[in-house]
Amino acid sequence: MNYMDHVKKCAIAFSILFCSLPAIAADIDPEAIKGDMAFFTDASCSNLKASVKAKDLPGFKSELMKQVATGLLNGKYDKTYRAASYEAYPSVKQLAKRIKLGYGFSRYENITGIYLPAGKNVVFVGDTGDKKISLLIPEWMRKMPKGYNPWKDRGGWGLKRQTFALKSGMNVVELAKAGNAYVSYFDDNTDKAPKIKVHFPTGKVSGFFDITKHDNADWNRMLDNAAGPVLDVRGRHIQVAYPVEWFNVYTRGKGVELINKYDTMLKHHYTLMGLVKYKKVPKNRILARVNYNYYMFRDRDGVAYLGNKGTMRMVADPKVVTVGDPCWGFCHEVGHALQMRPQITWGGMTEVSNNIFTLYTTTKMGNASRLKRSKKYAAARKNIINAKPKKSYLAVRDVFQRLVPFWQLHLYFARNGNPDFYADVMELMRTHPHAGHGNDSIRNQFEFIKMCCDVGKVDLTDFFEKWGFFWTGELTLKDYRTYKFKITKKIVADTKAYIAKKGYKKPSEDITLIED
Repeated sequence: MNYMDHVKKCAIAFSILFCSLPAIAADIDPEAIKGDMAFFTDASCSNLKASVKAKDLPGFKSELMKQVATGLLNGKYDKTYRAASYEAYPSVKQLAKRIKLGYGFSRYENITGIYLPAGKNVVFVGDTGDKKISLLIPEWMRKMPKGYNPWKDRGGWGLKRQTFALKSGMNVVELAKAGNAYVSYFDDNTDKAPKIKVHFPTGKVSGFFDITKHDNADWNRMLDNAAGPVLDVRGRHIQVAYPVEWFNVYTRGKGVELINKYDTMLKHHYTLMGLVKYKKVPKNRILARVNYNYYMFRDRDGVAYLGNKGTMRMVADPKVVTVGDPCWGFCHEVGHALQMRPQITWGGMTEVSNNIFTLYTTTKMGNASRLKRSKKYAAARKNIINAKPKKSYLAVRDVFQRLVPFWQLHLYFARNGNPDFYADVMELMRTHPHAGHGNDSIRNQFEFIKMCCDVGKVDLTDFFEKWGFFWTGELTLKDYRTYKFKITKKIVADTKAYIAKKGYKKPSEDITLIED
């Protein structure tokens, strides 16, 4: 059999599998279902007792349970998606404790591959081990009514969802709207959290793409057989939920390439922040989803992209996603999810420290440095170093000019045998307490200065002096809120004394002059 014949045969088999699944029962009778559960081995109702045979089917009181039993007996019941076991993912609390990160990672990790219709649905759950789990139905495709401005969406730009707590045994859930189903299962101690089987006898099997299991032939079949408007995709570090419509336009036959590029970008981010070196890369994934309000943004559900032709091409075409603005946009928004607060995100740094990640990854992906291309080095030296009177780097409004000294540190140490400079600095941050919040968050700047000197084993006093890190006085600035900093001569003197006491050598060159 040649390759194309094999592909065709697989496609036919796949279609038969989808068509042979049990239909949704017209009537859901909880009492009848409860009685029929006795035919199954456990509360998940995913396996029949060995004694149950075809002759017993007339004894079922529920048409739904009879359909399940029939499928199990003839071997045509899809247990891959309909009756899967789900594992716990680290909670936000655990992420914050281990890597000082939390929001921005997916809340929809346990993809089921099931599309549930509006109305009543049945969900069976096996032994939960007293763990809390729930069913989530996000409204990926939510749009403002025609004639309304999505910018003025009273519901906000956040992802809306239906949530149902699940218990062991039978659960009857009534959905106001149809959607892809996800099992929410997060725990502070994943090592001891059991896998939990969840069975969906109602709804349609849509499946989901997993980069560790599937190829581009699988990708195309899933696009062709998607039950809903959004295809679920799982990478090693990324989770994607984009419309099938745009995947068909821009990613047909190229799913593997797209997800590998997303994973590569995220791995570069994790490398910069030391999660690769210190073996702390999270099991959790960053979520990239569609939205219908704004071009792109990051919130507590991950990063979101506008569901139109132009933006979807930027994020769904593997030839485009790692080039120029599309690459910068993704790396920038994900950088927000990964910037540690408040240790490298004191007031004035929200749109700065995330771009250390952005510059690192975009240049690793072969793009020119945006700082170099836009001549920010010269502008920063003019407006900060050469400013009269002397000013803090935080006093310039251009966040790219603020970024220059932070990127120069990476360039200097990478060129002088220490490419892990930021990886080591951020690991120090993870293992040491922050110095202050809010108007006191500026204290983290001085801890950062000390850490940079200690990690690099270099006296960076002159470098930070030139860039205005040792500027003293009162500074008010806006950075999604108003900060009022009082930078005293004492904190500056204490920081300089700390560095001087270490006896580190001076840099081999003037770091303020370094460029890409």
